[in-house]
This record gives sequence, C-alpha cells and structure tokens, in this order.
Amino acid sequence: MATIKVTDDSFDSEVLQAGQPVLVDFWAEWCGPCKQIGPALEQISDELAGQVTIAKLNIDDSPMTPSRLGVKGIPTLMLFRDGQMASMKVGALPKGKIVEWLAEAGVAAPGQG
Repeated sequence: MATIKVTDDSFDSEVLQAGQPVLVDFWAEWCGPCKQIGPALEQISDELAGQVTIAKLNIDDSPMTPSRLGVKGIPTLMLFRDGQMASMKVGALPKGKIVEWLAEAGVAAPGQG
C-alpha cells in the first residue's frame, strides 16, 4: 500500500475518521529534507500496511490544515489515532527512527504484534 495524498478537503475523512492510526507527513516540493524522507515513508507504508496509513499533505497546496494544527516547520510528522494527534516529530528522521517512534507510539513495528 503506497502513501496517500491528503488535502485540506480530505483531511477530516482520510485522517481524523480513519479506522487505524494515520501518520501524516507535512511537506512541500521545495523542501530538501522532505524529499529525503519520502522513500523511507513509502517503505514504511508497505511494511506496516494494515497497521498504519501514511498520508502526505503538501503545505503549499493545502495551507489550512497545517495552520490549524500549528505546523511551524517541515518536514513535520504527526501521528493521529482515533481523530486525535497522538505524537509529533519535526525534522527529517532516518527510516529506523521513524519506525522506532511509531513502535513507541503503539503502532507495531515490523515483525512484532
């Protein structure tokens, strides 16, 4: 399962009303570190399919949602569970750190659960 694209219009239905945890990557085309973590997020999306949805929100195309959530810098990763933000990380993280963070937040890591 690949990452999904969310917008201001689809954020509530795709993220807040999702049946499983959703990791939202707030990014922009001009952001170098955002592009660095893109492939890692795609891999995590495949590895943790059925446990977490990875969504990407372009802050230039959809500025309302990041503003509402107080996103100050990108990349910002927010984990949502049951319509609430459960955890947040700012900055580019290596894949291992993202998986570790998800495991700490209660989303099963590969090979566990």
